[in-house]
Amino acid sequence: MENISGMLAILGVCVAVLAIGALGRKAEWLVNFILRAVMGACGIYAINYLLASRQITAAVGINPLTVLTSGVLGFPGVAVLYGIYFFKLL
Repeated sequence: MENISGMLAILGVCVAVLAIGALGRKAEWLVNFILRAVMGACGIYAINYLLASRQITAAVGINPLTVLTSGVLGFPGVAVLYGIYFFKLL
């Protein structure tokens, strides 16, 4: 069973690389979007961890909408998510 999941993971990465190559000039946009989305999710996780370590009960969830927001807007998108959350607390 482990071999099948490993092969599927390798196949998925190969398909992603081929899709990026096929997009040509738009590949840069796609790679930037993916990097911003991943770094935004990591940033949300880090900020949530930092706030929890200081006993501040404010956490933005990591879900497809927040990842999409951080992927499109980058770091300002993460700031907007926390701004909306703190505005909701008022």
